[in-house]
This record gives sequence, C-alpha cells and structure tokens, in this order.
Amino acid sequence: MIKTRFTELVGVDHPIVQGGMQWVGRAELVAAVANAGALGLITALTQPTPEDLAKEIARCRDMTDEPFGVNLTILPSIKPPPYAEYRQAIIENGIKIVETAGNKPQEHVDEFKKHGIIVIHKCTSVRHALSAERMGVDAISIDGFECAGHPGEDDTPGLILIPAAANKVKIPMIASGGFGDGRGLVAALALGAEGINMGTRFMCTKESPIHQLIKERIVANDERETELIFRTMRNTSRVARNAVSKQVVAMEKEGAAFEQVRDLVAGARGKMVYATGDADEGIWSAGQVQGLIHDIPTCAELVSRIVRDAEAIMTARFGAMTGAGRREAAE
Repeated sequence: MIKTRFTELVGVDHPIVQGGMQWVGRAELVAAVANAGALGLITALTQPTPEDLAKEIARCRDMTDEPFGVNLTILPSIKPPPYAEYRQAIIENGIKIVETAGNKPQEHVDEFKKHGIIVIHKCTSVRHALSAERMGVDAISIDGFECAGHPGEDDTPGLILIPAAANKVKIPMIASGGFGDGRGLVAALALGAEGINMGTRFMCTKESPIHQLIKERIVANDERETELIFRTMRNTSRVARNAVSKQVVAMEKEGAAFEQVRDLVAGARGKMVYATGDADEGIWSAGQVQGLIHDIPTCAELVSRIVRDAEAIMTARFGAMTGAGRREAAE
C-alpha cells in the first residue's frame, strides 16, 4: 500500500483521485471509486439544482461508506449558476472533502474552511498553486498540458509543471493530466506529487455513467485524438477530436468569435454524446491519455492494477537499478 501525505489528509487507501467531470461525476462512479479505496468526486454542476446535488450525495452514501467528495467549479459565465447555494448544499449534507476549480474561489474556500471541510484546488500553473496555498486550501491538484478540459494558457506539460510546483508548494499536491496506469503513478511520485488525479481513465470504466460506444471510442483512440478549442479566445479546452471539434478549430482559424461557435459547443449537445453514444453529437472532454487506455475495467480492477503495478515498478525495477549501481561502484 502506498501511503502519502495526501492519503492521510483525505483518509483513503490509495493516492488516486477521480476528478470532477461534467456529466460524468455521478454517484454510481464516485461510489465505485470510493469502494476501491480511492477518492471519488461528485461534480456539483452536473446536477441541475442544489437540491438535486443533495439527492445525489444521498444516493452516493447509499452505495458507499467510504470517503468521497464534491467538485465545485467556478467559471466566468453570462448567467452564472447559484454557486453559494451549491456550496451550502455541500456543507449542509456533511461533505468533508471539496475540490474547487476555476476563478477566484476565495469566498468558497473561506466558507468551506469554517465548516472544517478539506479543500483541494485545481491549478494549471505554479503561480496559481501558490496563490491557492496562500488562500488557505489544504491540497493542490496541478494540471499539466496533457489534461482534458482546461489546461490553462501556458502549455506547460506535466513533466515540467509537477516538479516545478513541487519545488515551491508546501502543502500536499496531486498530479493531473496524462495519468492512467501504474507507471504514471510512479512518475508522479518521483516528480514530487503525492498522488494522481484521473478523469479520462475513469470515464472508461464499467461504472462510468456514459454510453458504452463512447467508452469503446476512447479505447480505440490514440494519443493524437484530441483538439484544442478556444485557443484564440484565451480559454483553451482540450476535447476529443470529432467532426464538431474540428469544425470549431477551423472556424477559429478563420477568426470566428464565441458567438459564432456557441451552438456547436453547447453543453446540452455534449451531454447527449454520453447519453446516445454518438461521438459527433457535440463537444466532449478527453485527454491525451486515451493513447494509454486499452480496456474497460471496473473501478476496483483499475485502482488495484495501478497500485499493484506501481509497487512492482518501485520494488523490482528501481531496486534492481540501484542494486546494480551499488555493485558497479564496489567494483
């Protein structure tokens, strides 16, 4: 068993997190992750109202006695959702772990901390991680350029970003973007993180509440099957490559503004992808880690395999390497 400051902080067996994913972070997936000994996160804004979020939390509790949390993502919007009401639903329903993401979460962090809630903040740069640390969060999730969703605008891959953040961040930090197997967990630990956050990999599990055809599409895809949309708008998002994302990229190259692509990227269309299995119905998030995903296991099988493979690498491969080094030095 791999114990880190992060596992001790949130009270799970394994340093693996299922990150908040729009339309995907539902009770059946979160409970399966929690029962596997990792940390699952319900996505608050997947639920249409704060009352629905309370029901989803209760539904998850019916399926697991293990720790789980809620993701609350704060993004700029013409008509923002009632964040304070979602926050209150999280507090009133006894959630003890929250992942925040997005812009200026200070008021939410302050309120969560008043109620003894552990806050993990998702960042895409060292400067933002340090800002969140000063804000009083308990842990950082650092997202490299490889990740699905919003990788920031610095285009810094995890191999650089993780150790750069580890050099400066004092609180526990987990690594996100491009992780999907035991090799990745070992690499993250070696780079200074204390666990990994996985989104796309958990999408492709038996308990994931998305259509089987989309899971099979992820397995079939390689690491090249993503697009970066909204680059020209300085709001970059990595999504699966399909007819819609290619059209959006082409329109951006021609100078299209957001209003001209709004209908193409509507969240309702992305939700239908997961419901119908039509991968070209709308925009849906997926990371470059698709190239490392070759099956659709249960969450328990996936978590167990990752931990087992990571332990084997650390004990056998690295042990053999250091042992060989000692022999050579002696000779």
